Amino acid sequence: MKKLLVVAALAAAWVGGYGYGRWYAKPPAGEKKPLYWVDPMHPWYKSDRPGIAPDCNMALVPVYAGDEARYERRANQLPEGSVQIPPEKQQLIGVEFGTVEQETAHNSIRAVARVTLDETRIAKVHTKLEGWIERVFADFTGKQVRQGEPLLTFYSPEALATQQEYLLAIKAQHAMHDNPVHEMLGSTENMVAAAKKRLELWDIGEKEISEVTATGAPLKNLTLSSPITGYVMERNAFPRQRITPEMTLYTVADLSRVWVLADVYEYEAAAVRLGMGATLRLTGQPGRTYYGKVSYILPQVDAATRTLKVRIEFANADLSLKPDMYGEVELAAGGGRRLVVPRGAVLDSGDRQVVFVDRGKGFFEPRPVKVGARGEGKVEILEGLKEGERIVVSGNFLMDSESQLKTAAGGAGK
Repeated sequence: MKKLLVVAALAAAWVGGYGYGRWYAKPPAGEKKPLYWVDPMHPWYKSDRPGIAPDCNMALVPVYAGDEARYERRANQLPEGSVQIPPEKQQLIGVEFGTVEQETAHNSIRAVARVTLDETRIAKVHTKLEGWIERVFADFTGKQVRQGEPLLTFYSPEALATQQEYLLAIKAQHAMHDNPVHEMLGSTENMVAAAKKRLELWDIGEKEISEVTATGAPLKNLTLSSPITGYVMERNAFPRQRITPEMTLYTVADLSRVWVLADVYEYEAAAVRLGMGATLRLTGQPGRTYYGKVSYILPQVDAATRTLKVRIEFANADLSLKPDMYGEVELAAGGGRRLVVPRGAVLDSGDRQVVFVDRGKGFFEPRPVKVGARGEGKVEILEGLKEGERIVVSGNFLMDSESQLKTAAGGAGK
């Protein structure tokens, strides 16, 4: 009989405990039912019923629908902003993957460019005398002229008076040649030299002075010649026009060598070096390539475009490169080994660059990175990633939107 009473008591206790457990596990009416319980200190420990965590003796906390991603993120030790996207949703938004790789830097820098005049091969033509133009030989813009070829002739009263003074000094010199008073002869020689020097300083050539000396008559019209061989880029000289020394009558440019100014982005400028080889392709000349070298890097970045102007010199013997032509320059920027990712992997907001790293089980971590040079569809990674990491290269824009929404919601709930 005693045995029966003991068994009955044990059965009652077990039933009572089971019932208590069922009552304890059942939420009150109107409350959400937990999906499972987790250890608050170690979220990877899960239980389908409440209780005590075996490792830290803390009460398990319930996880309700909508909160599981937060605990899963903690369980996987992922940083704030990480998102979980199931495979079916990844396929729906077009998620594609790539890998962080090491490569030898043989990329190039591409930049838009414009052909300009070589400023060291430009001559501005002025006269040092006031006067009036009589005849114009270089009578249109674009005309080719040779060095020493006449551009125009002009009449100058001041030059005419100085020529007459020069001739009178020569006559006086001849008259005093047999004079025993040597001081008088020396004085006339000084007068001749002074008058001739004045004509030379006015750019009246030796040929013209010799002609005046030989004929004994002044030249009414003087000739202004081209100082270099090139093309007339600007013309401000017309017949019967009054001219003064401050007027630019012609601009002559030698086009046998030209400059090309390339706009290199600020983040690529560090890879550009003096003497670096460059190729130029023009949209109007498909299939043709020009070769030059970097001759100068301007010291200031354009504040509006955030680009640095790089000057490249090109030979132009056939004159196929015309000023103000537009094209594309490619600079051969070599280097050592570097980490790269596909260009589509980097989300660039201007002040922050992010790459989403695949952490497995559908979790993706937004990893801030520091980028370097860009080219050939790839971006150099200076900081933030390691070789071999699996990254998202497509579909990351929607992933980033969800990440930012989760971060904002988490911040609002604090």
